[in-house]
Amino acid sequence: MKLTVIGGGSTYTPELVDGLARAHAALPVSELVLHDPDAERLDLVGGIAARMLRRAGHPATVTTTADLDKAVADATVVLLQLRVGGQAARHVDETLPLECGCVGQETIGAGGLAKALRTVPVVLDIAARVAELAPSAWIVDFTNPVGIVTRALLDAGHRTVGLCNVAIGFQRRAAGLLDVPPDRVSLGHAGLNHLTWVRSVLLDGQEVLPRLLDGHLGALAEISGLPAPFVRGLGAVPSYYLRYFYEHDRVVEEQRGAPSRAEQVAALERDLLGLYADPTLDTKPAQLDKRGGAFYSEAAVQLVTSLLTGRGDAQVVNVRNHGTLPFLDDQAVVEVPARITASGAVPLPVPPVEPLFAGLIAHVSAYEELALDAALRGGVDRVAAALLAHPLIGQADVAERLARDLVAANRDHLPWAV
Repeated sequence: MKLTVIGGGSTYTPELVDGLARAHAALPVSELVLHDPDAERLDLVGGIAARMLRRAGHPATVTTTADLDKAVADATVVLLQLRVGGQAARHVDETLPLECGCVGQETIGAGGLAKALRTVPVVLDIAARVAELAPSAWIVDFTNPVGIVTRALLDAGHRTVGLCNVAIGFQRRAAGLLDVPPDRVSLGHAGLNHLTWVRSVLLDGQEVLPRLLDGHLGALAEISGLPAPFVRGLGAVPSYYLRYFYEHDRVVEEQRGAPSRAEQVAALERDLLGLYADPTLDTKPAQLDKRGGAFYSEAAVQLVTSLLTGRGDAQVVNVRNHGTLPFLDDQAVVEVPARITASGAVPLPVPPVEPLFAGLIAHVSAYEELALDAALRGGVDRVAAALLAHPLIGQADVAERLARDLVAANRDHLPWAV
């Protein structure tokens, strides 16, 4: 079994390797291929990956390469975790919108659109090579913005499922609050990627969300980043990304007075790469927990295992809507529980969504459709239309200014903008 990681030079890759090492019985990978254009990072990450697998007694070989065709040829699974433009582009995504009074975040609002513009064409080129050289391979997309990127891949006919760590992170926290193993807990998680609410928590099939709200409201509020009375009023637990919507102006003020997340991650990455250079290090360092993406490795291993074995369990993934949320187009990509089979992910029924949530979901889904159009066809006018449609922007003059500024700042990554 050949598992290829595109963006394998990421400092987060050892987290994935740790998950693969612990899941060898369920997912017997024989070759792990790390692909990245950055040879120096790839060498360091590949080294610690090999040492971690050896320590765990895992028989897989680790191959590092900058050759895309070599990386994907005959792969069983291709996992996408790339970042076009690196932390430098992310810094622009997180700071440029602040000049217009808009939130600066790499997956939300203007920053998320900029990332989509850079990322979608690159991902589609990669997927085309996968289709040519490994036509039966599954593509698992962890690259943000996951909803838009997954929609692009599905629209192009690729075998793909989108994955985010938000749902599994909440499931693990909820299981901890209930003091039970995670496999006894399932979530009524619904919405779009980075725009979801947990409206139900089932313990052995029985609803316990009211019990959690009564006994652990403070912890649930901490998870969401929102005030406890507000969370109780919703009667659901919003993803922490909803704070960018529900407390937009407060977040903007906080961001203006603090270093960008990109600056923080860049400093952390320098430290991590220094650690990875140590030839005696053969376990993931504690500092990696600060990198973000908690439980990503577990989510990825679960999803890949189910796709390859067809075990039919339920997991929260990004998948075609197909009537799951009836107020959205069937071709939209939603983030909901789905049955994972060897043929792909089939969304499970979702109870009717409250108007308070459905309105925002529909609004952002319309933006995502326009964002994908801009990423595929280019043009400052299409970028401005997507920004105008986004609920965090929605003003003509701001949308037009941001469109010009985003295109100019990302010109090196947008061939049509030259």
